[in-house]
Amino acid sequence: MPALDLESYVELPLADLSLNLSTDKIARKVKKITTAPKGLEGEGFPVYRAFAQVDLADLDPFVHMDQMGEVNYAPYEPKGTPWHPHRGFETVTYMIDGVFVHNDSNGGGGVISNGDTQWMTAGSGILHIERPPESLVIKGGLFHGIQLWVNLESSKKMVQSKYQDLRADNVGLASNKDKDALFRIIAGDLGEIKGPGTTYSPISMVHATLLPGAHVKLAWKKEYNLLVYALSGSGLLGSEKDLLSAHQLAVWDRGDYFEIFNSESNTNFDILILGGLPIKEPVVAYGPFVMNNKAQIQQAFQDYRKGLLGTIPD
Repeated sequence: MPALDLESYVELPLADLSLNLSTDKIARKVKKITTAPKGLEGEGFPVYRAFAQVDLADLDPFVHMDQMGEVNYAPYEPKGTPWHPHRGFETVTYMIDGVFVHNDSNGGGGVISNGDTQWMTAGSGILHIERPPESLVIKGGLFHGIQLWVNLESSKKMVQSKYQDLRADNVGLASNKDKDALFRIIAGDLGEIKGPGTTYSPISMVHATLLPGAHVKLAWKKEYNLLVYALSGSGLLGSEKDLLSAHQLAVWDRGDYFEIFNSESNTNFDILILGGLPIKEPVVAYGPFVMNNKAQIQQAFQDYRKGLLGTIPD
């Protein structure tokens, strides 16, 4: 961890925006910190349920997130998911370390590994499957990633399904002015640095690594919510120095910027920074569907049984 590291890059654009912050700007404070419980997904691979115990209003426009692994599989241990449907939202699978294979009923998909992201807009409906490649099943190995669900507003829930293949070498990369933090911008932007992901809901998704002793102060869109999830290590948040450790999520209040410190002397602090413009619509999520009311959920199940969400390819 991580697949992409700061030592791999000599010169990067600067993403520390503290110089652009005037004295009247408001610092965000941590509203709540929760600890992700462990669970099993698909055919039995381990996950941390990152958004457990958090109100949907604080997550909006996000709905659900799993940290997959971090686990070193023995031979013949790796597992995936069977074919399953989705409707009404987008799934974002970010593979930090290891390899995963994705296929969907529209013919999309492929292999992602070591910093790659697959961005699937389920929209009106799609079937897909995620599994380790045969080589990983036979040999075993490291498996670690994130799956994030991003809601779609009601007018876009039935858009045509699509797939984005975002390679690790296409993500936006930036450093802070002290060059002790690396930011990988997968979607949205961090200052002038933009990520490759195309989104229906305005969001930003950033994987950051803070080296020991790093202190970053970052501007954040006032209208966006802010979530920070600790992938590994621990650090301090905001002026009150709230402690955030691995597998914990921080929900922040509103403001113009936020601060994060890695006070450790020999351990990196890896975090996922998420924010977006809240949709502010009713959310009814049941199993693989995220809609606005129960009738739409029932319709999704009916359409799935009729084969209207796609068919499994040969």
